[in-house]
Amino acid sequence: MTGDDPKNFLKSLFLRAVDAADPVRIIPQNLPAKPKGRTIVIGAGKASAAMAKAFEDAWDGDLTGLVVTRYDYGVDCSRIEILESAHPVPDAAGLRAANRMLEFVSGLGEDDLVVALISGGGSSLLPLPPASIGLEGKAAVNDALLKSGATIHEMNCLRKYMSTIKGGRLAAAAHPARVVSLVLSDIPGDDPALVASGPTIPDASSRADALAIVDRYKLSLPTSAMDWLRDESNRAPDPADPRFALNEVRTIGAAQMSLQAAAETARGAGIEAHILSDAIEGEARDVGLMHAALARQVLMRDEPFAKPALILSGGETTVTLRGKGRGGRNTEFLLGFAIAVRGLSGIHALAADTDGIDGSEANAGAFADGSTFDRLLKAGIDPRACLAGNDAYSAFDAIGDLLVTGPTRTNVNDFRAILLK
Repeated sequence: MTGDDPKNFLKSLFLRAVDAADPVRIIPQNLPAKPKGRTIVIGAGKASAAMAKAFEDAWDGDLTGLVVTRYDYGVDCSRIEILESAHPVPDAAGLRAANRMLEFVSGLGEDDLVVALISGGGSSLLPLPPASIGLEGKAAVNDALLKSGATIHEMNCLRKYMSTIKGGRLAAAAHPARVVSLVLSDIPGDDPALVASGPTIPDASSRADALAIVDRYKLSLPTSAMDWLRDESNRAPDPADPRFALNEVRTIGAAQMSLQAAAETARGAGIEAHILSDAIEGEARDVGLMHAALARQVLMRDEPFAKPALILSGGETTVTLRGKGRGGRNTEFLLGFAIAVRGLSGIHALAADTDGIDGSEANAGAFADGSTFDRLLKAGIDPRACLAGNDAYSAFDAIGDLLVTGPTRTNVNDFRAILLK
């Protein structure tokens, strides 16, 4: 497969990475001890409905629950109610879900157990801004962040201070019940307090940090949002708050685990695999250039390792919007990569989001090789103009090199694989 069909080989590695983060595999291995009282399941994120189904199937005992996921990412559960809302820009359905979830965990006792199923995407899916900001203001904040080029760490720091449910506030509302958070990480570095902006896990970032992010990216936010952010009385929960003392946090899936699974699959096919990092961040097109430079070095000089070889990396790049094209960070990464490896044979690449959606389009990602640039020109597409206008989706769509998987119902961030023969 690696010699005759590199595209399908790369796709098989992506699917193996996704499978390694499948809640059906990992939830049964991470069940908490049964409580004396009730078991309450809550959750938010792109993978959280699948996590709920896996938990429900594995849990031998009574439970009730309420989980919110992205539209079309729901699964049928018999004891856990699955709600759906919008991502990446929050909507009224998400607002209703957040209010219901706060009510759902109120009035619990110290013998009760709350199991929180948290995965990436929960920041948008579970919006509960202060009344003075409202959903429209919250959407404006999200829109500004998505266009800014801010890292996911920075986005979630700011989101925490614009919410009445994130930053540990949902767990605080469940006190005195014990909260066990099972986290599927899409955050470079795997800090569980940043996944979905940590509704059940407080973090140590400060209001000054959030204001610095606004200044760093020159964000134009609604006046109501800035007023709330500057008000020192609007404090976020402290990680040392005694209400969190008996809670537990487990990171049950992450990019490194999926990259290792893909690497093992490649080695089984006789291709030595090298994981650069599971936490690469930066502007997508620039990260593409860096990967291209490394690929050229291996291809032409057998350094820093010899061919045949597979280069793997994960993390979450960012895109600063300069144009009005279509695409996501993985297709933008690949277009920058393709421009830099023009004309080189023996080089094949895939970049995709493990949740099955790259940006706001229906593709998970795309494929590229040394012929991509010239095939685009032949199709009447100027690759550099597409990159300048953030229109990578249109470029890869024109030559039939999009990767479309549909919702995977998991999420451990970006997956990049470069095969060098």
